[in-house]
Amino acid sequence: MNAQQPINSPGNTIAYNPATGEEIGQVANTDMAKVPQMFELARSAQKTWEAKSFAQRAVAVKKMRAYIVNHAESLSEVISQSNGKTRIDALGTEVLPCTLACDWYAKNAVKVLKEKKIPVDSLLFFNKKSVLQHKALGVVGIISPWNYPLSIPFGEIIMGLMAGNAVILKVAAATPLVGEAINKIIAAGDLPNGLFQQIVGSGGAVSKSFFANNIDKIFFTGSVGVGKQLMSEAAETLTPLSLELGGNDPMIVLADADLERATNGAAWAGFQNAGQSCGGVERVYVHTSIYDDFVELMAKKTRALRHGVDESHNVDIGCLTTKSQLNTVKEHLEDALAKGAKIVAQSQPVGPQSGYFHPATLLTNTTDDMLFIRDETFGPLIPVIRFSSEEEAITLANDSHLALTSSVWTKNAKNGRAFAAKLESGVTTINDHLYTHGLSEMPWGGWKHSGLGRTHGPEGLLEMTHAKAVNWDILPSKRNLWWYPFSEASYDGLLNAQRFVYPRSKKELVTSAAKLTPFLVSKMFSKWSVK
Repeated sequence: MNAQQPINSPGNTIAYNPATGEEIGQVANTDMAKVPQMFELARSAQKTWEAKSFAQRAVAVKKMRAYIVNHAESLSEVISQSNGKTRIDALGTEVLPCTLACDWYAKNAVKVLKEKKIPVDSLLFFNKKSVLQHKALGVVGIISPWNYPLSIPFGEIIMGLMAGNAVILKVAAATPLVGEAINKIIAAGDLPNGLFQQIVGSGGAVSKSFFANNIDKIFFTGSVGVGKQLMSEAAETLTPLSLELGGNDPMIVLADADLERATNGAAWAGFQNAGQSCGGVERVYVHTSIYDDFVELMAKKTRALRHGVDESHNVDIGCLTTKSQLNTVKEHLEDALAKGAKIVAQSQPVGPQSGYFHPATLLTNTTDDMLFIRDETFGPLIPVIRFSSEEEAITLANDSHLALTSSVWTKNAKNGRAFAAKLESGVTTINDHLYTHGLSEMPWGGWKHSGLGRTHGPEGLLEMTHAKAVNWDILPSKRNLWWYPFSEASYDGLLNAQRFVYPRSKKELVTSAAKLTPFLVSKMFSKWSVK
């Protein structure tokens, strides 16, 4: 399994199946010398596209949805072969959410982005009217990861298009065939030529080309380190960024939780996609009164899981996507074991294990100094940790520099919501975890080092626009009351205006109104006579 060629070298990016090591295809690298022409074409197409109504844009998006529905199986197959996840996983967490995204943004973009009135707050501005508009950014860049190579970039593409933008996409070098699949989906929408384009190659060269060609905004999903580097580069041109940089997400199981549901949820959210989910469970905190029962039940379910090559839906978990990620998981596990952690249960291998496979692993006896407690592992390791009080659980859960998602598990919905409000994360779910990324209507993003900005939902659409306020006079006038020329009458007029709006007595309200009226008339409707 060789590393892909850098973008500036001649030739192709080679795609491998991480579960088997087999080459599955090649995609031509982008000639970086042609990027300026790509931007020129994108800006021209964007002007045409922005002039279209939301309804016209929605027609194109619905064509894309139809393509996804008609090709759901082949899309699931290419994702599975490229990323290593099972086809069931690909269908449920990538293909289906893309159809939902097409539907939601096609229907709701107009509601979110249409012009809105801004109410006048003060009588002093009775003659003014204001509206808020949301204008397309222009050309947006999307740099997407390999863990959800279809659903992560596609949702942002649809948001960008419905907001009136052109989009240039950079898919992960490990999953170029999914990028080819995205090209086919977008082509089904019959967009203006150049409105959507894709660059294939190394991320560093692409980001530099984005900045060099005055990209209007970049949406990046990836590591904290790369996110910080992008911020540093963006500072030179004040290019806005939206960053989703991962998580180390806690799951808190309270004493009254439904253990069957909680263990099912932990297994799914911790081991799904071989643990390569930024919003997956990475730390499980369980109340001491149910700790032993939770671990026993969770261990049984972990042992029942099967990892291997997906041939006939006979496995639950696929492999990790890259060798470097597998090495990180091994490093974190070795560190934990060296510091006293205990492996309670692991999933069972099925078939050949020549790819980047790692068993789903349940651990206890963990301590806060272990790497996989402090940092994002991005792999199928779940530590289970005791707590004695809700205050202790909140402190433990919030003790992280990452704050993407979290969850609380309890039969008491009211207590669950109160507990959720105390957790530091962009998303908190009650009795569930790792599914809200598939809800197009729900904003996605985190606090702390988990990133900046939001994608998905109304907030995601707004991130794709400039907010523009427009203000005008209802009735024509010559001057505002605070305009030149200044005089003692100007001072008295402004003073009476304040006393009219904020009178200290009923008498002052009447007297200030009587004095203010002629001043307003003289200012608004009389000429400024200049000698």
